[in-house]
Amino acid sequence: MNRWTYIRNKAIWSLFTIIFVVVLNFFLFRVLPGDPARQGIRDPRLTPEAIEAIRIRFGLDKPVINCIQTINPFRAGSCEINPLDTQFFIYVKNLLRGELGISFYYNRPVSEILGERLWNTILLIGGGQILSIIVGVVFGILSAWKARTPLDYGVLVTGLVAWSLPTFWLGIILLFWGSTHGFPIGGKATPGMSSYPFFAQLTDMLWHLLLPTLTYTIVFMGEYMLIMRSSLLDVLSEDYILTAKAKGLSTFQILKDHALKNGMLPLVTIIAINLGFTVGGVIQIESVFSWPGLGGALFEAVSRRDFPMLQGGFLLIAISVILANFLADLMYSYLDPRVQTE
Repeated sequence: MNRWTYIRNKAIWSLFTIIFVVVLNFFLFRVLPGDPARQGIRDPRLTPEAIEAIRIRFGLDKPVINCIQTINPFRAGSCEINPLDTQFFIYVKNLLRGELGISFYYNRPVSEILGERLWNTILLIGGGQILSIIVGVVFGILSAWKARTPLDYGVLVTGLVAWSLPTFWLGIILLFWGSTHGFPIGGKATPGMSSYPFFAQLTDMLWHLLLPTLTYTIVFMGEYMLIMRSSLLDVLSEDYILTAKAKGLSTFQILKDHALKNGMLPLVTIIAINLGFTVGGVIQIESVFSWPGLGGALFEAVSRRDFPMLQGGFLLIAISVILANFLADLMYSYLDPRVQTE
């Protein structure tokens, strides 16, 4: 199997997985008990006429799919209906146009709200992932090469402690420490900064981003340290590494040309999975530091029973995980060409 055939097959499987997730995501929120119109907008003053108007406004008066009325029992109707005038078809049609529905709470397109929050989350996890990968890989390599030395023991203990720290607890500790040392304790910008020059606004945003990014980095670098150390120790025990040493190759050459590619394989998988899940998984960090990201938006949507927001957020997270795993498969084929034949 050549590289392009391998990539094509992985792309096809990823596409089928996305289609399955789209269908599952649609039905998941429509089999929940209760009236979405009443639960999404919980106001005891709503009259039956107002609730019916809300259903019509958000398309909840239409059958879910063709004539299946048991899933959507809030409005009786005839089975003689155009299949194109169902919630499922409208949902798919809107997805193809990049529309995720209207938020019950904000009364705005979900795609606009999630788009604003997503960039804030990418800023947080982008900086945190880069720093944690660099620190984790470097110290993991040093620990494996200097195994059973004080450096190795120090890296091992540090990695175990960092990996075991609860994210919210570490965030609260750093928030308390930062509040006593002049760091901002929440939000994305200082009030009134919108009137300042762009460079001042950028500096202020990075200043607010420092503690959340540090929290993210500490939590994930421990995991990367331990996995890189364990993987590289296995590789360094192979016979071809001993042969490379017998040839007189330097430490740098052995690591660069023989050990790192194979040692990086497990780490690539973990990084890809983390990149996918942390799009919505930084909810604890965003909640502690009041960072206006995607995780915070989903947390608010749960408490407000904002089903369109939850549906759009879960779909975005699922697609992120699928794409991240697809990129991991591509990296695998580059690091280890044997994967293509298997």
